[in-house]
Amino acid sequence: MASYGQTILPGAGRIIQCDACVREGAEWLAAQDSRFADALKLTGPLPLRRKPDGFAELLSAIVSQQVSVASAKAIWNRMKAARLTGPRKILWATDEELRAAGLSRQKIRYARALAEARIDFKALRDVPDAEVIARLVEVPGIGVWTAEIYAMFSLGRADVFAHGDLALQEAARMLFDLPARPRDRELRQMAEDWSPWRSVAARILWAYYRVAKDREGIR
Repeated sequence: MASYGQTILPGAGRIIQCDACVREGAEWLAAQDSRFADALKLTGPLPLRRKPDGFAELLSAIVSQQVSVASAKAIWNRMKAARLTGPRKILWATDEELRAAGLSRQKIRYARALAEARIDFKALRDVPDAEVIARLVEVPGIGVWTAEIYAMFSLGRADVFAHGDLALQEAARMLFDLPARPRDRELRQMAEDWSPWRSVAARILWAYYRVAKDREGIR
């Protein structure tokens, strides 16, 4: 197995920083289970999908909830144009200004709660995965899925998996030829075998889901 100079932080564990890290994880998973190797033949190289960390990334996630990708992008662009992407700006803004940018009453409440939480985002980089998720879900409007996605892609955690993600559940059903889509608990148990590269396993399953659905003609 090749090694690509991975980064392991004392508190946070293994960090995915570049495409080589993703490749290392994919090679490890393919060696552990031939079905991952089969999936990778279909998907090709996996995306890195690293994102910035911090307040704006979580605020963007709140904006994106329960709206289309196009609508979320339009609202976020209006918020950026109005300079409403920082915690102080959110706290100083009136409800009218936030509504004008496209936020609903509920999302205004969530945005203000996130600003008032005063999360130390820099400190989150160095704490264990479970602590990251526990800290984030304390904020109204941030559920477990959002916290897991933040840990995976904004913090680069290599061993986090979004067990409640419907696309991951369906991809696991197809790839592992299961009689039904695994629920959260069942998928969590399956994913234990994919540690310490569960975030890369998720990347494989998401990529496989897109390929499989395209081949079936489903959008």
